[in-house]
Amino acid sequence: MLKQRIITAVILVPLVIWAVLALPQDFFSLMIALITLLAAWEWLNLINVASIPKRCVFLLTLIVPMLVLHFWTQILELIALTFDWTDVRDQSGILEWLVIPPIVFWIIAMVLIRSMPTNLLALELKKRTKALIGWGILLATWLFLTRLRAFYSPEMAMYFLVLIWAADIAAYFVGKKYGTTKLSPEISPGKTVAGVFGALIAGALCSIAASLFYSFAFIFAADFLLLSVLTVLISIYGDLFFSLVKRQGDFKDSGTLLPGHGGILDRIDSLIAAIPLFYAGIYLMSRAVA
Repeated sequence: MLKQRIITAVILVPLVIWAVLALPQDFFSLMIALITLLAAWEWLNLINVASIPKRCVFLLTLIVPMLVLHFWTQILELIALTFDWTDVRDQSGILEWLVIPPIVFWIIAMVLIRSMPTNLLALELKKRTKALIGWGILLATWLFLTRLRAFYSPEMAMYFLVLIWAADIAAYFVGKKYGTTKLSPEISPGKTVAGVFGALIAGALCSIAASLFYSFAFIFAADFLLLSVLTVLISIYGDLFFSLVKRQGDFKDSGTLLPGHGGILDRIDSLIAAIPLFYAGIYLMSRAVA
């Protein structure tokens, strides 16, 4: 299994790095949209939505807002020209407020997973509710990952991915070497407290390395360190959230698309939880130094 994981990673990682650093923004947005739709298909598997028409409707409810949000500036320009409403351009910043609901959701999920995992395993939600949750968190993933790259550079988007990868790798190996106390055995028996500390330390080291490389000012570097550690922390509970959903539906993996890794959701579960918080943090930090 580890060998398969390594082979798959060796193939995919260079492609991802190339896409993040070299693709034109529109193509990058399209690529992330396609990955999001594949993840959405797997989410429908996890919540036992078997009807093909319902699945297509669900994908359509993601595609339409993606198109609207991608062409948001052009839509505002068209409204301004049509109705002679020049102030409409000032409404472009309203999209930043969309980061609040997913952050609140993931904080609540983190608290509940930590405090009442057994109750969550027994919790039965309607498929409609589960579909709405999946819709919201997946749309937010696409939106804020593409905006992170568009507004704060491909390098910042690359840093975010490296941060999550480094944390995942550190959690795995530190947990395997030193893990004795389980983090949440009811949901994911393999995760340990030692693995969490390994991930947090890896996140801190990533932020320090980036701060030194880019010669960040001390205050900015300190904020960047805090943001990176908090991002890693919430990413861990994103992983646990999807483990919870899989355990409720008696699934081992979300899919089989990636040999050794399972499905798309199995690889981006940490990222899904982390990107809203990281984006919000970078947005606030950039405003503070502007």
